[in-house]
Amino acid sequence: MSSIEPFTVSVPDSELERLATKLSTASFPDELENSEWDYGAPLSHIKRLTTYWKDQFDWRRVESKINELPNYRVQIQAEGFEALNIHFVHQKSNVVDAIPLLFCHGWPGNFLEVVKLLPLLARPGSGKSTPAFHIVAPSIPGYGFSEGTKKKGFGLAQYAETCHKLMQKLGYEKYVTQGGDWGCMITRTMGKLYPESCLASHINLPRGMKPSFFSNPILAFQHLLTPYSESEKRGLGRTQWFLQQGSGYRVLQATKPQTLGYALADSPVGLLAWIYEKLHDWTDNYEWTPEEVLTWVSIYWFSTAGVAAAQRIYYEATHPSPDGVHRTMTEQYIPHVKLGLAYFPMV
Repeated sequence: MSSIEPFTVSVPDSELERLATKLSTASFPDELENSEWDYGAPLSHIKRLTTYWKDQFDWRRVESKINELPNYRVQIQAEGFEALNIHFVHQKSNVVDAIPLLFCHGWPGNFLEVVKLLPLLARPGSGKSTPAFHIVAPSIPGYGFSEGTKKKGFGLAQYAETCHKLMQKLGYEKYVTQGGDWGCMITRTMGKLYPESCLASHINLPRGMKPSFFSNPILAFQHLLTPYSESEKRGLGRTQWFLQQGSGYRVLQATKPQTLGYALADSPVGLLAWIYEKLHDWTDNYEWTPEEVLTWVSIYWFSTAGVAAAQRIYYEATHPSPDGVHRTMTEQYIPHVKLGLAYFPMV
């Protein structure tokens, strides 16, 4: 399949039946008294969501809603790897001079992150300077309804190449990007490798290091003399909390993703807990409904490449080939590509 074709999500009945069987026979661990979120996802939450998944959640209804989106699939081949069928949402704006925008997700996200933004991005706002966009939101390789590679070494450069070639296939020689989580690092890699096409990037995972006297002495001196604001202090505190209390998943996924994959591929409850903890921890006070949580988890459970595929980017991005792109390279200055940053929560 080298041409762009409409795509319909259709999970086989046998997969729905297998999920129902596993949920009906699920076992749960015990829990310490008053532990709440200190040790991870609370038992009461996971039992409640498992019951809802088993008895009330209707994947076919969710699937029908997904299929109302302009879904497509096309075959793309990164150099040195097999061709992969890549799923994406492509909503074109009616505005003649609309800007092509690649919207790139990460883990534990998916292409549905763009849905609430589609009507806002496709048409211009009230101000004359507010642009409209042609939106392209792929399931990145190994996620959602895109295929994943069977070869080692598919790292950030290959994710970036795949997304760049997708935009080229759609006729977008020049474009801008939005990235969150791995989407941030993928789109920053696109700016590094394809600056003639990637004209600007917007990211909502700002990562960086304080300026050094070696690389930029003026900024380093300014940083040394300028006190942090209260908001910046809170942000630094949150970062320290993440590094000390919330990043164990990252170490495991970046070192032994295959071992973890056995547990996640066999246990929908395990997958639910693994993802739900992050949905809770990383979205401030957002009130996730059971429908939303289970839609996200189900997309991983029913993913084309299999549940284990989504973790491998952590390994590849931190173990690149000598000529590859390490994740830390995306945190550095990349010339020629304009950069916009979003900080959340907006307080």
